[in-house]
Amino acid sequence: MRTDVWQSLHSDLAEGVQPDNETYAVPFRDNTILLPIRALADGERGVASLILNQASFTVLDALADGLATQLKPHAPDVIISVPTLGLPLGEAVARRLGHSRMVPLSTSRKFWYEESLSVDMSSITSPGKGKRLYLDPRMVPLLQGRVAVIDDVLSSGSSIASVLRLLEVLDITPTVIGAAMLQGESWKDHVKACPVEGAFATPILRKTPDGWSPS
Repeated sequence: MRTDVWQSLHSDLAEGVQPDNETYAVPFRDNTILLPIRALADGERGVASLILNQASFTVLDALADGLATQLKPHAPDVIISVPTLGLPLGEAVARRLGHSRMVPLSTSRKFWYEESLSVDMSSITSPGKGKRLYLDPRMVPLLQGRVAVIDDVLSSGSSIASVLRLLEVLDITPTVIGAAMLQGESWKDHVKACPVEGAFATPILRKTPDGWSPS
């Protein structure tokens, strides 16, 4: 198994499934980023995976630079970041936009949290039940003005749907949603009319007799 994925910005890789049939090169600005292909539970579909807390700082910084540039015209007053892997990206983007802090959501319940500020949550990589998404009640007064939500990946859309349900409790509609990777198109059914910015996009892959191929 390759260990050099999401570690470098490559200038010599063609876009798409690589000859090893285990990695996918996605265009990003003038380069490409190499991602591992992960088979989904049905064994017939796969995705190009991005795990930001395992990425090199070079790649994380480049993605944060790109996403911050895309979000700047939306002029967000506050950045909300989605756990777990959206947290480092949210912090990096907030810093680049000149913010002094961000508002992190959490899947770990602290004793002072309120169940009324939580919703069920799942994702394409963590599909099991039982996880909840929380907003620290002490963060509520910070949610003023134009709100941007930052996640690492939009794929099935289930995670961002949970975030939007949680914000609805506070009658908050985000100004924009930002992500490092937009994966497939299922997420579009969950974001409604909210603008979405992604540093790059990857297709859902399907297994064929010749290997992985965009579906």
